Amino acid sequence: MASLQTGPLSSTVRFHLVAATDHDRDSLKGLGTYGFIRGASGFIIGAVDPAEKDLEDFGYMMEYLILVATDLDLGTCWLGGSFTRSSFTQKIAVTNGEKMPAVASIGDIENIEQARHGLIRQQVGANHRLAWKKLFFHKEFGVPLTRQEAGVYATPLEMVRWAPSASNKQPWRIVKNGNLWHFYLQRTRSYPPSLASKLLKIADLQRVDMGIAMCHFELTAKELGLIGKWTIQEPAIEKPDELTEYTLSWTS
Repeated sequence: MASLQTGPLSSTVRFHLVAATDHDRDSLKGLGTYGFIRGASGFIIGAVDPAEKDLEDFGYMMEYLILVATDLDLGTCWLGGSFTRSSFTQKIAVTNGEKMPAVASIGDIENIEQARHGLIRQQVGANHRLAWKKLFFHKEFGVPLTRQEAGVYATPLEMVRWAPSASNKQPWRIVKNGNLWHFYLQRTRSYPPSLASKLLKIADLQRVDMGIAMCHFELTAKELGLIGKWTIQEPAIEKPDELTEYTLSWTS
């Protein structure tokens, strides 16, 4: 965590691992998942400086840490919400300018089978994902990308498909055009409710989700020896509706 200081899109980030206290549990009472996170021995907490792609960078780096923790057989759970005046912000002395979009609980898994089939996972359909044809497209929206057309990038795309997201909304869409992979955010209408988000100062979690998708895509590509880089230059591709936003592109 100490080595992570800059996200892939140049936002300044910092993360810490802290032991759980009763004050931390009180800070979770305003979140929908409160009461379902029991006995967490610690939390991954972090902050990001304001920047154009700050939430995407935060999502990328936090998911990177969660994947490292998973590789160590530790259990984790993303917790998104409002942490403006919580014990978490105090632990790392968050400044007025910094954002804390989410935290993650971390600890040993008491019962793996129970964790895999818990009530929250069932409610959001966590074991299910949208079909490939609804997420990945060839040259334009509405033309599904086949696995054959994806070629060596079929596995990175599949890892994006299985990435976690807030309420399992899976807001990412990717359009392949030559050696470019254009990432779009397909917003879920009225999620979260805009008024509640403003009042509670909840971060735009679907932008954080895009960072998670970026992380899964790039780490898998690197594992396969595929070389590429992120660029931000919106292509002349017609969007399907007003809920679709361009995020960035991967040049292979």
